[in-house]
Amino acid sequence: MLEVKNYLKKYNQHLVLDIPELSIVEGIHWFVGKNGSGKSTFFKSLAGITPFEGKMLFRGLLPSQKECKFLVNYSEAEPKYPDFVSGKDILKFIAYAKKASVRQMEELAEHFGINEYWEQKIGSYSSGMLKKITLVSGFLGNPTLIILDEPFILIDAASIEKLYNKISELRESHNVNFFLSSHQDLVPSKLHVDGLYFVDNKIIVKK
Repeated sequence: MLEVKNYLKKYNQHLVLDIPELSIVEGIHWFVGKNGSGKSTFFKSLAGITPFEGKMLFRGLLPSQKECKFLVNYSEAEPKYPDFVSGKDILKFIAYAKKASVRQMEELAEHFGINEYWEQKIGSYSSGMLKKITLVSGFLGNPTLIILDEPFILIDAASIEKLYNKISELRESHNVNFFLSSHQDLVPSKLHVDGLYFVDNKIIVKK
C-alpha cells in the first residue's frame, strides 16, 4: 500500500526524519512517538502537505498528485482555524475539496455531535469542540487511507467510543485503512491494530 525509500525531511538544516526504507501493508496501523519525534511531519508528507526528499508512493501515486489527495485524508492533532468562521464553514470547504456530499457531512456531524454547535464561530470553541471538527474532516469524501493524528486527545469518553465505532465500521465495511498516532505507548484495546510503529531517533521502525 505504502512504499517509502530514502525519505529525508529537514527544517532549516535540522534533521527531523531519515527513513532509508519502509513498507506498510493495508490495515489499521498505530504510530507511537514523543511529541516532536516526527509523526506529524511524516503524516503531512503522505497527505501532500509537507514537501520532502526521497520517494514515497501510496498505491503507486505520489502524495503531490491530485488523484492521491482524494485517496488520503489527514486530521490534525491540534488544528488551528480562523476564529471568525464557523466549524460548518470549515467542513463545507473541505467537503467541497474532497467531493463529499452534504448528506455525508451532516451524518458525520450528527454522529460526533458537532451539529449542536458547528454554526457558531470557531473563536468560541473549546479545544474538544475544535478537535471534533478536525476528526470529522478526516472522514469526508471517499478516502482509502484516513490519517488521524493524536485522535484520542482532547475529546470525552463518549466521543472516543464513537470514534472507535466509526473506524471499525469503515475498516470492516469499506476496507478503509487507518494510520493513528499517539505519544503514549498504550495501543487501544478496542481496535484491531495490524501494525505498530515506533517513531524515534529520526527513524520509523516496526515493532
